[in-house]
Amino acid sequence: MVMAHGFTSDKNSNGRFNILANAFTKAGFSVLTFDFSGCGESDDDRLTLEKEVDDLKSAIQFVKSRGYQTIGLYGHSLGSLICLKSYTSDIKTMVLSGALTNAMKYDWEQYFTKEQMKELKEKGYITIQRTGTWRHTIVVDKQMLRDFEDIRQPELLQRVTCPVLIIHGNSKKDEEELLLLERSQQGMQYLSKDSRLKVIDGATHSFLEHLEILKDLSTRWYVNHMS
Repeated sequence: MVMAHGFTSDKNSNGRFNILANAFTKAGFSVLTFDFSGCGESDDDRLTLEKEVDDLKSAIQFVKSRGYQTIGLYGHSLGSLICLKSYTSDIKTMVLSGALTNAMKYDWEQYFTKEQMKELKEKGYITIQRTGTWRHTIVVDKQMLRDFEDIRQPELLQRVTCPVLIIHGNSKKDEEELLLLERSQQGMQYLSKDSRLKVIDGATHSFLEHLEILKDLSTRWYVNHMS
């Protein structure tokens, strides 16, 4: 099992991935979590979609080099898009939470300060300050922000032939997750007939208050589709 974290996050994913990875391990799977370039303990780099796809493909090649032939993917948020873009016939199945399956137009001024938006305009990137254990700054390339809007759903999903479980929340307090859910509902027509969409009632994009349900849904899916 190879797990891909979300935008500007790290291999712990605010504790989500630790809980999920432990559950997958108890179910009999080997699990690899890793930091995308420029995140967590990885080397400094500007975040771009293309680089993250390359990172996940490298992680998949690494587990294959260790003799694993049955490989599943788990992606959260932006990590779900990276999983979909990294798909090859070697992938047995995937689980995607808070999935990004179609173009999303964000008002970045709501997420970043005026100083950061000025930096983006003048330098072509945004520097994010962090207080985490591993990293104090994350640098996001302007292309990464554009890539959220440049997703073509049919092209993205039709090439994925393995069974996919997409999990969303439907909290009315989380507009982003509701928009992502709407896009995934529209995209199910392009996935295999064995794919499913599950909605956790009241969950937000973080799923932090619904991790037990997320863990159970994901683990049962892998047990059924990785055997």
